[in-house]
Amino acid sequence: MAFWRRRGVQAPEPPPLPSAPAPPRESFEIEASPVEEARPAADSPPEPRPPEPASPAPAPFDPTAFLAVAPTGSLDTGLERTRSTFINQLRGYLGDADGPQWDDVEETLIAGDVGAALAIELVERARRRRDSPNAESAIRTELAALLVKRDPDWAPRPAAAGGPAVILVVGVNGTGKTTTIGKLAARYAGEGRVLILAAADTFRAAAIDQLRIWADRAGVPMIAHAPGADPGAVVYDALDAAVARGADLVIADTAGRLHTKSNLMDELSKIRRVIDKRLPGAAPETLFVLDATTGQNGLAQARAFHEAVGLTGIVLTKLDSTAKGGIVFAIEDALKVPVRFVGVGEGVGDLLPFDPDEFVEALFA
Repeated sequence: MAFWRRRGVQAPEPPPLPSAPAPPRESFEIEASPVEEARPAADSPPEPRPPEPASPAPAPFDPTAFLAVAPTGSLDTGLERTRSTFINQLRGYLGDADGPQWDDVEETLIAGDVGAALAIELVERARRRRDSPNAESAIRTELAALLVKRDPDWAPRPAAAGGPAVILVVGVNGTGKTTTIGKLAARYAGEGRVLILAAADTFRAAAIDQLRIWADRAGVPMIAHAPGADPGAVVYDALDAAVARGADLVIADTAGRLHTKSNLMDELSKIRRVIDKRLPGAAPETLFVLDATTGQNGLAQARAFHEAVGLTGIVLTKLDSTAKGGIVFAIEDALKVPVRFVGVGEGVGDLLPFDPDEFVEALFA
C-alpha cells in the first residue's frame, strides 16, 4: 500500500475532546480548638511576664578573710615525728639500765642530721659534765647551748631614715620559698604593717603568678616586671614604690638557684648592690629558706649562700615532714645564723617564729 501527501493540502485537525465537568467544590469550615481560640491575635501586644526574682549579689571579695580561719599549727605537733623517732631512740640509749650507751647516742645524733663531727663533740662534752642529774639532761643542755643567742623581740626594721625595712628571700627551687613569702606577707599584714612584695624571681614565669596569688590573698600590692626582666630593676622599682606610698616593709622574692651556679649567685650580689644604691645605709634581712627534709645537704647549700650574700636568718620549712630535727642545731652551730621561722604545716598560720627554749622544750616533751 502506498502513502502520499498532496502538496499544499494539510490534514484536518481532530476535533477537541469534550472536557469532563469539574467536580462540585465542597465548602467546609474548621472549628478553632479551645487552645487556638485562647491565643491572642498576632497584632496584639504580648502580655508582660512577671519579673524573675533577682539573685542575691555576691559578697565583696575580702582577700584577708582567709587569715581569720586559717589553722594555726603548734611547735609541739610539728615536732611529733622527730620526737617519736629521733628523741625516743636517744632517750632509750641515754637511760639504758646498764648506763648510757654513748656510742649508740653518737650514732643516733648523726642519724638525726646533727652531723658527724658535731655529734662526737656533743657526746664528749656531755660525758664530762658533772652538773647534770643524768645523761639525758646533759645532752639536752649541750644541744640548747648550740643555738645562737638572739633578740626575742626581733622584727625587720628600717636602717635608712624614711625608708622601708627590706627582706630578701633566697634559696634553691623546691624548698617552699615563694610560699614562705606569702605566709610572711600574711603575718605582717595581719600585724598592721604596710608592705609591698617584689617579684624578682623573673627566671621562672610561674613564680610571678604564684606570688601574685599570695599577694591577693594577703591583700598587699606586688611589683612585677615581665618574665626574664632584670631582677635588680624589679627590686629598685619596689623600693621606689615603698618610699612613695609610705610602706614600711618590702619582701623580695628571688630566683631559686643551685648554690653551685656562680652566675646566679652573682645575681644575688647585684640585688644587694641595688638595695644599697636606692637606700644608702640599708641593712636588708637576707633569709635563706631551707627544706628540713634535705638534712646535711641543705646545710651545704646554706653555707654557700652565706658566703655569697651573708645570711641573717634561716626559715626552716617542712619541719613537720621530717623525723630528723637535728638540722636546727647543725645549721645554727655551723653558720652562727639564727633560725627565724619554722614551718610546721601547710596552713598560712603554720609558719611560726622560732624560739630556742620553746623548741628544746617541745623536742624533749
